[in-house]
Amino acid sequence: MKVLQLIDTLHPGGAEQIAVTFANALADEQLGSYLCVTREEGRLKEQLNSDVGYLFLKKKGTFDIMALRRLKRFIRAEKIDIIHAHTTSYFFASLLKLIAPKITLIWHEHQGNRVHSAWHQVLPLLVCSLFFSKIITVNTELKEWCEKTLLTKKVVYLSNFVNLPSPDSLNDLRKDRIICVANLKAPKNHLNLLKAFLKVHHKHPLWELQLAGANFEDAYAKELESFCDANALNNVVHFMGGNQNVGSLLQEASIGVLSSNDEGLPMALLEYGAYQLVPVTTQVGDCVKVISTFGKTVPSKDSSALAEAILYYIENKEKRCTDAKKFQEHVKINYAKDSVLPQLIHLYKN
Repeated sequence: MKVLQLIDTLHPGGAEQIAVTFANALADEQLGSYLCVTREEGRLKEQLNSDVGYLFLKKKGTFDIMALRRLKRFIRAEKIDIIHAHTTSYFFASLLKLIAPKITLIWHEHQGNRVHSAWHQVLPLLVCSLFFSKIITVNTELKEWCEKTLLTKKVVYLSNFVNLPSPDSLNDLRKDRIICVANLKAPKNHLNLLKAFLKVHHKHPLWELQLAGANFEDAYAKELESFCDANALNNVVHFMGGNQNVGSLLQEASIGVLSSNDEGLPMALLEYGAYQLVPVTTQVGDCVKVISTFGKTVPSKDSSALAEAILYYIENKEKRCTDAKKFQEHVKINYAKDSVLPQLIHLYKN
């Protein structure tokens, strides 16, 4: 069995991280594992194991026939059986299925905000779903939406999984620091977090907030920067960009936050657990399920509730440390490679 993960870019992001993680994990199991990037390479390429077959197509448009032919030749030469297409790569994968009908095509949906779409808003996806052998979703809400809206008969839920850091990489040098690992995009609602942090800052001025994620220098990012300027937060709010070693940042933080309006199953949340941070998130996607009782969840778009949850853990250090350790164990048991990878391989084989 040979499987190719198909993704549009390798810039840091949840779906991109999962594509790399799956490719590496399958290679570790001595299965034929490949990864193809259609449009742009990125920093996540550095994480790809050397025994993963790799192809960069340099696709120049939606209907790049030459890129499509290069991928078809690669699949034939390597005798690849399954294409595992992630998020937006579904359209290119469907074109491939038209000219290589013998391949098995699986689509993996990561985008939690998809559940707000009606069928007529996702017409290309609806048509392409005819070509999918299976759909994998990262939470049950997405699974129900796909079953109701799309034409694929088999839809399954499979949780994301995270690679656990070595014990040597963890330390007790936690700082008075909150971190949010999320690219600066509107669904992540960083402004809600900044409003909450402003309340926190008034009570605990020495605590810092790190925003670790790609900055696209657009109107969204400028609004966040303007808020920090207007409220004198520039000394305690740090925009880290998307090229940082996130693991090194997580090692020193104490509280991991997500303030999103929508989520699927955010990789950042699993990373918080892996690095023993206590989590505070909004009640979106599978965040409540993942956190269980080992953190705080609050309604989305409610900066006051978010501030209160953060303040609780700042002002209760013993509880913060206890919940962080319990959350780490919870992630190890339920969202690590050994628990999820066998399910993925079973999906491929069946």
